[in-house]
Amino acid sequence: MLFQAARYRFNKLSQPTDSNAFNKWLCLLPAVTALFSFNAWSATQDIKLVSAGAGVTELVLALDAADELVAVDATSYVPEQLSSVAKLGYHRMLSAEGIMALSPTLVVGSDVMGPETTLNVLKQANIKVVQLPSSADEQQLMSNIDTLAQSLNRTDKAAPLKQELHQRLDKLNKQKQQLSQHNAQPKILFMLLQEGRGARVGGKGTAADTIIALSGAKNIADFEGYKTLSQEGILALQPDVILLSNRSEKTDSQTNSQTTHALLKEMPLLAHTPAGQNGHIQTLAPQALLGGLGISAIGAAETLADALLTQGKTAGK
Repeated sequence: MLFQAARYRFNKLSQPTDSNAFNKWLCLLPAVTALFSFNAWSATQDIKLVSAGAGVTELVLALDAADELVAVDATSYVPEQLSSVAKLGYHRMLSAEGIMALSPTLVVGSDVMGPETTLNVLKQANIKVVQLPSSADEQQLMSNIDTLAQSLNRTDKAAPLKQELHQRLDKLNKQKQQLSQHNAQPKILFMLLQEGRGARVGGKGTAADTIIALSGAKNIADFEGYKTLSQEGILALQPDVILLSNRSEKTDSQTNSQTTHALLKEMPLLAHTPAGQNGHIQTLAPQALLGGLGISAIGAAETLADALLTQGKTAGK
């Protein structure tokens, strides 16, 4: 019976109808193979990347995609070993011609990357443009990491990066609780220094405000956005800590002691604030203030939180 069944199946396969179908399938095989080969090539083709925005470039580097970079904007920091990467202009004022001369396949940036005319020219030239929303919270930051990882074919790097940043944010929350146990929320003032202009103080809704909140302190400036304040105005606020930053694209190599000395020489009335009297004047890297909640902003909040806890323990002795 088994022999008869086997012979029956062999006879069925030998029928002309099945033979014709099989021959047709063989004819289609090269086309199917080519389609799968094209998809595999598309997923692994070389990426020539332009990254515009300090926070976005940090994520690119954290996703181990530095080798894909052909250019970054003026606000982005890259390590010395990437000195061959071209530097473009400010991320809000990019030149289409300058970008297209590099023949990129992908341009990524924040939602303020522009101008719009430049982005439209790039899209018309079949260059993929990806804009990531400014992250105000952890959820948006994680979403941006997923979007960028997918665009860079680095999805395997996204999960460990997200886990690391989540753990760091969780530690900041715990430090915030520790700080509250001292029954004193330090009053922080953030000042943005610009050559030839008065000091601008960062209020609610600014990147500095996000960093201050993450550290567990209170932003003493209760207005929205930035305002220029005189020395007398800052003195009246009596900040416990003063944070400083500038618009420079270079990392400030001064120590906090040197920064304090330079500021008090420029604005001597600040020596009469608690921050000036105790030498609690610190600097923030400009990169921490761009793109919302990001790697540099988290790092700045960690540094501030550690300093506040140390100051709190010292004051309690």
